[in-house]
Amino acid sequence: MAVPCPSSSGLSCPHRPAGFYGLDESDLDKVFHLPTTTFIGGQESALPLREIIRRLEMAYCQHIGVEFMFINDLEQCQWIRQKFETPGIMQFTNEEKRTLLARLVRSTRFEEFLQRKWSSEKRFGLEGCEVLIPALKTIIDKSSENGVDYVIMGMPHRGRLNVLANVIRKELEQIFCQFDSKLEAADEGSGDVKYHLGMYHRRINRVTDRNITLSLVANPSHLEAADPVVMGKTKAEQFYCGDTEGKKVMSILLHGDAAFAGQGIVYETFHLSDLPSYTTHGTVHVVVNNQIGFTTDPRMARSSPYPTDVARVVNAPIFHVNSDDPEAVMYVCKVAAEWRSTFHKDVVVDLVCYRRNGHNEMDEPMFTQPLMYKQIRKQKPVLQKYAELLVSQGVVNQPEYEEEISKYDKICEEAFARSKDEKILHIKHWLDSPWPGFFTLDGQPRSMSCPSTGLTEDILTHIGNVASSVPVENFTIHGGLSRILKTRGEMVKNRTVDWALAEYMAFGSLLKEGIHIRLSGQDVERGTFSHRHHVLHDQNVDKRTCIPMNHLWPNQAPYTVCNSSLSEYGVLGFELGFAMASPNALVLWEAQFGDFHNTAQCIIDQFICPGQAKWVRQNGIVLLLPHGMEGMGPEHSSARPERFLQMCNDDPDVLPDLTEANFDINQLYDCNWVVVNCSSPGNFFHVLRRQILLPFRKPLIIFTPKSLLRHPEARTSFDEMLPGTHFQRVISEDGPAAQDPENVKRLLFCTGKVYYDLTRERKARGMVEQVAITRIEQLSPFPFDLLLREVQKYPNAELAWCQEEHKNQGYYDYVKPRLRTTISRAKPVWYAGRDPAAAPATGNKKTHLTELQRLLDTAFDLDAFKNFS
Repeated sequence: MAVPCPSSSGLSCPHRPAGFYGLDESDLDKVFHLPTTTFIGGQESALPLREIIRRLEMAYCQHIGVEFMFINDLEQCQWIRQKFETPGIMQFTNEEKRTLLARLVRSTRFEEFLQRKWSSEKRFGLEGCEVLIPALKTIIDKSSENGVDYVIMGMPHRGRLNVLANVIRKELEQIFCQFDSKLEAADEGSGDVKYHLGMYHRRINRVTDRNITLSLVANPSHLEAADPVVMGKTKAEQFYCGDTEGKKVMSILLHGDAAFAGQGIVYETFHLSDLPSYTTHGTVHVVVNNQIGFTTDPRMARSSPYPTDVARVVNAPIFHVNSDDPEAVMYVCKVAAEWRSTFHKDVVVDLVCYRRNGHNEMDEPMFTQPLMYKQIRKQKPVLQKYAELLVSQGVVNQPEYEEEISKYDKICEEAFARSKDEKILHIKHWLDSPWPGFFTLDGQPRSMSCPSTGLTEDILTHIGNVASSVPVENFTIHGGLSRILKTRGEMVKNRTVDWALAEYMAFGSLLKEGIHIRLSGQDVERGTFSHRHHVLHDQNVDKRTCIPMNHLWPNQAPYTVCNSSLSEYGVLGFELGFAMASPNALVLWEAQFGDFHNTAQCIIDQFICPGQAKWVRQNGIVLLLPHGMEGMGPEHSSARPERFLQMCNDDPDVLPDLTEANFDINQLYDCNWVVVNCSSPGNFFHVLRRQILLPFRKPLIIFTPKSLLRHPEARTSFDEMLPGTHFQRVISEDGPAAQDPENVKRLLFCTGKVYYDLTRERKARGMVEQVAITRIEQLSPFPFDLLLREVQKYPNAELAWCQEEHKNQGYYDYVKPRLRTTISRAKPVWYAGRDPAAAPATGNKKTHLTELQRLLDTAFDLDAFKNFS
């Protein structure tokens, strides 16, 4: 196997297994006097490290090392050998060298300009790896030459402003004005720091003279979190343009060395790279290998020899290159782009560089790496080195070089002058995923209303019949599945639906309307609870499957249902990225059990919840989170609704204007996400359809049932799904208590599955006239208007919130203050539920039943709260 050469800077060797700093030349033999293999002049040879250093420092253009012998494909290995072992293959024309120099000038002088103007501002500059800009431009140039017309990028904060300016080509004044402390607040949203923002730009690639679209995805400070988001967006763009081989749309991911080795999401993302429903047909990964993570040496930051070793798991070739050799970097980047175009697989470029400043411009790196930074202080910038080389070669002369610098400096100064005219921060100028035409209709803003989500009986019946049959001839299904389909058919005849059939009808109707649907997650094809069965398997023919949903209508949109790898963080990030690409798709991610979402908490907290506020990026992703206390233990019980509700952006102490036209739709428009817990299949059907029929997009969090999937009372009649019907934010009492509301002693509010426990207990106690039960189906935005009507309807009733979750969990802390605001604090809102606890649920079945009975006793004991009055 070939290994990389050491950096000519003398700072560190990229192949040092733990990263040693401050070593003298004499120390090298003590630590690394080992036989090592490298490519030198096209020959493979075993040499001591000192000899490798001597030979490679004499040859300016051979600062490249390749890892590929672990690849188990002979054709791919031979391809790589030809690219690196052919003598004299790395040749550049004088014009290419001048272009490279001009790009280095822009990269370097941009950072120097920012440093001169805003020396006390954090900007996470690129000093020490200025070659990144020409590297990225080379990858894009070569990819454009090979037919790519859309590149989606993700990166951390270091060098981001430089990439925006010199790769994406965002207007410099739009970047410079971000440093103005007097800039007024955003036109909408709360905004984000400048080195997190994204951008979308379509322009001409000057090298290939072809149109190219570049999108840099906005990201949080959580390093590598954007990786799966970029992959999902790339997959979606490929899907919508019919690019089944990744020839038109590609992704580039930038990484830091410490994060690439340390963040598990990198591994998860790599493992999606070759899965049929997730592959983007190759990503070019570029590692900005500073050889330090904040203040941490590599020997403390990883156990592997290289920061890039994680890429070996998917047989991705790894090209290590000295970033102080710009021509070597450009050659490697061309090869990486060619590899991706040829084999449609991932590839890694490891730019072995350094970080001239601290973690940010205000940080002092000498505290922790004194010897390393003494060496860095002596290091010539790569621009100066390369300019001197080209002058010595006669490619450019000194006046030409200085003119190139002056020209770019003038561009920056003029943009700086224009930036002073900017008075308002427009976050929409930094949008990474525009949806042209979605927010207007015939040139006018779309109406803030939502049509009925009901369907005609013919459509319901047709979908139900397909859902209960096998639309392919000579296809043998499992006997148990035959019984399930027969039961579905009987429900259709009886004009009723259960949860699985309600979901089927929502999906099928949207497909008819041209809405692509993508459902992803662990075991979603069958369903964790064996209720869905959207993919049928022939019992006699291996790998023969059928998706009846794709046989509903002649010209329907496609339905994608895909079991994911056993990953939450990576897969949810991927689906979020997929949903970014188009508003005309219903993208759903289902957790195997609701509490498993917590391993994807970063995507929820940093992207889904605040995404629109930070980046003016609407997203309609749907999270299906199975939830319910059913005696299954601390895990598999709670989807942690309290966490989602805590992050809702409405004010519990302010009663909105309930007389406002389209109050419910305006509430949805103003919220950061929608949280629902449906108690009936019909309402589940309506909320899925409403998600698409709304004139905007918001994330939708649905706490889905488990035992209710087969509960005999959890059925909905077709009558509640016909034209004119809607999603019900609140479902009122419709029994005897509603006929004589003044004699109702207690009004119970609840949500979800506990409703069925309450109605059973109420009936058993003969209290159907004394206790009314109101179901809150949409928890956020909170239905103030409808709940005010409910309270006013029962003037003599005590108010109590009932939940099966523990008191410090679930919905109580969210619902209580809002109910109190609704009624102007005229009455207390009592609690009936489990006591506070550390764990979400007990692991003992008997204890579970005892707790359930205790909360039911509290709910129906009309004297329970008298002692607290």
